[in-house]
Amino acid sequence: MSELQIYLIILGAGVILLLLGFNWIQDLRVRKRMQAELPRIDQDPLLGEPTFSESGRREPGIGGGAVVLPFTGGVQDTADTDALEPDSVTEAVIELTFQGPMTGEDLAPLLMPLRIAGRKAVRVFVQNVQGQHATQIDPQDQYISVQLAVLLANRSGPLSAIEWSQIFTRAQTLADQLECTLEAPEQQQVVELARRLDQICEGLDTQVGLTLLLAGVRSVSDVSSAAQAMGFVPYMGRFAWCGDHGFVCFTLSRADEESFDAGMAGVDRLSLLLDVPRSPVDTRAFGRMTEIGQELAQRLGAELVDDQDRALQPGAELLIDEQLKTVYVNLEHAGFHAGGARALRVFV
Repeated sequence: MSELQIYLIILGAGVILLLLGFNWIQDLRVRKRMQAELPRIDQDPLLGEPTFSESGRREPGIGGGAVVLPFTGGVQDTADTDALEPDSVTEAVIELTFQGPMTGEDLAPLLMPLRIAGRKAVRVFVQNVQGQHATQIDPQDQYISVQLAVLLANRSGPLSAIEWSQIFTRAQTLADQLECTLEAPEQQQVVELARRLDQICEGLDTQVGLTLLLAGVRSVSDVSSAAQAMGFVPYMGRFAWCGDHGFVCFTLSRADEESFDAGMAGVDRLSLLLDVPRSPVDTRAFGRMTEIGQELAQRLGAELVDDQDRALQPGAELLIDEQLKTVYVNLEHAGFHAGGARALRVFV
């Protein structure tokens, strides 16, 4: 082996070590930033008081024991809206930077396969040549980079290694196709952050249900007419009750989980559901749903019971609303304003 070959080998090894060191530093920076911004709460919700059931739907119990913390109410936090940038608390980001500007017309079809990762949503953010960020692509504008914000967790569970690998592979394929640079955190770190976020959200996820037992089978059209006459509005195959603020407070669905638009089959059971993380903060959330449920039951000749078909105890709605105040506060402390943009992304 000649002296020149030895020098070339040493030089090559040095370049490889430099690249490895650079990648390690970049990964460390990303890891520290994501860890620092992960939501924190004073008390681990999984170790809190046993107010909710261990599995299935989590519901406030009728008994006492709820701790009412400072509570201000309100409908939505104006600061908790979909900003024109990824949410580092709930999303992992893959960034592609182009060698030169690309028109929106050319870019849009390339991004279509990158809108979802398994059962997790992917938000796409683009930056144009003026440095402005947007979530929608203008065919006539020119863009210099794309950020893929991959949701870390939702009700299907944490982002898995397979889901992350799928979206990363698609992004890498696009980067190779466009000959652009790609930056992303390590898979292991993403999966760990997803697991931690899922644990936090699991302890906060609360749904409260009521059931309407009809005296007999009623047609879907009769039920739909009665619900809409009261003010319910069609909502994804169900009906929704919206407050004056215009946001969904609770929903009405068929107990067989079929859509109200599906055929003309009869109905003998209906379900009311208060999805707490997805509903605006309300000091009387459950009491309000109970009142509306009782009125609807009268119109349909039905009996309003809990979701175990047990009669409602007098004053139960007051106790449950008191316990829901604690849920709202715990959501707030964890960085999820009930009914806000971040909660709507994760609790789905």
